[in-house]
Amino acid sequence: MKLPRAKSLILVLLLTGVAAQSQDTGLVHRALANEARAASDDQHPMRYRLRKSSPRLTTTKEICETADGAVARLIAVNDAPLSTADELREQSRLDQLLADPGKQRHRKQSQDQDTARALKVLRSLPNAFLYEDEGAVSGGTIEKYTYKPNPKFDPPDLETQVLTQMAGELWIDRNEERVTKLEGRLQEDVDFGWGILGRLYKGGSLVIKQADVGDHQWRVVHFDMKMSARVVFKTKVFDTTEDESQFVPVPAGLKYQKAIAMLRDSKTSSTRSKGELSAK
Repeated sequence: MKLPRAKSLILVLLLTGVAAQSQDTGLVHRALANEARAASDDQHPMRYRLRKSSPRLTTTKEICETADGAVARLIAVNDAPLSTADELREQSRLDQLLADPGKQRHRKQSQDQDTARALKVLRSLPNAFLYEDEGAVSGGTIEKYTYKPNPKFDPPDLETQVLTQMAGELWIDRNEERVTKLEGRLQEDVDFGWGILGRLYKGGSLVIKQADVGDHQWRVVHFDMKMSARVVFKTKVFDTTEDESQFVPVPAGLKYQKAIAMLRDSKTSSTRSKGELSAK
């Protein structure tokens, strides 16, 4: 799982806070170890397509992972190719990114912070949840678990507080020992900042799916989050669906300038985009 493509801090915590006390702790702990290794793997970068939808807007981007952090090119809005004006604005944005490497360094720093935070959670939460093994599904290749908060777990910081109120289901591929799907629901409100700065409200949910996208490389391919939160004194609703597809390996050590040139291959991107959009 490539965590630098941050969906939300909650996604990071849930997918990396997997520890179990169940009838088969070995499988869950091995899957946890594999997720930790994948989170810190920078030797298998990918180029892929990200379609992100909310009630108000749908965007489609081509994204390329590099040694300097991920870079993206907007290729469609509301499932329609960019207008001439929007394409010019996107090209101008990429020009500015090329002219100011500091912007890309800032993005890389943010991505690295997300990864470090996720790895910290992985290593510090050996008993975040209690699991029940529900048995094999999908012809015996997938093991399903239900999970609930471990009452003995004392969250070390505000970031991990959400785990104390999350319950749901977890699916693990027995052969690959990787998480294939996670569903979570908030059972109670979760306060941050002593109840003043923020709160996640009871009933929020998310669904995360992972898959082998080729050569035993696993990626998040579907993410759906529906959360209501108070941030300072305002209430915000997060209703987001993300789908990632068309994964293609790119060279390890690729620089972001080269990635932008690849993303600017308008003939390849535009032809593929228009063909797919017209098929919808």
